[in-house]
Amino acid sequence: MEARGQGGYSGWLWAALACALLVGIAIVWLDRPIATFVHAQIQNKTIFDQMQKLPEILPGAAAVILAGLVLAAAVGWRGGAACEVLVRCSISLLAAAAIKDQLKFLFGRTWPETWINNNPSFIKDGVFGFFPLHGGLGWASFPSGHMTAITSVLAVLWLRWPRLRWLWALLWLDVVVGLLGADYHWLSDIVAGSFLGAAVGVVAARLRSGDQRTS
Repeated sequence: MEARGQGGYSGWLWAALACALLVGIAIVWLDRPIATFVHAQIQNKTIFDQMQKLPEILPGAAAVILAGLVLAAAVGWRGGAACEVLVRCSISLLAAAAIKDQLKFLFGRTWPETWINNNPSFIKDGVFGFFPLHGGLGWASFPSGHMTAITSVLAVLWLRWPRLRWLWALLWLDVVVGLLGADYHWLSDIVAGSFLGAAVGVVAARLRSGDQRTS
């Protein structure tokens, strides 16, 4: 399987290095100030909670789409270009989610605030760090699963349906603002999740069909 993109392998390397640099900058200088500001200044987080919910419906939708298309193929129906894009989005999402789960376990990062079974957090306990291989939902902040999910789908749509890139960008930004405004994730979690989702999405979008796009 080959993921071809502008700049080839050097492009992937530079993107990974840029991601690592941005994540490092956020961890050192931005994560704690943002979380502290949001906690102190935004008391009603309802609107932000609603903004970040879109990725939560995507795994179920992907499973339904794939199951439906398998059944359709079994009776001889062949979908068109739109169905192909939906399949690529679904595969991208499920693959990215599997990778994300392993990375969360590997890094074992705590959350900005306490949400799960009295988990340790920066706001409540002053805990800020990574605890590799710890396991448990209270140590699963990095990378952001919401950003991994939404970006893995939007990356496919960005390449396959470029005429609507303004919409894909707005949907991505909506989830970013929701996660930060609700204090659900560190900025560095969001950067890492976006990179992971984008990387998987680019592979899924270009696999076996080069750079051909549908409109």
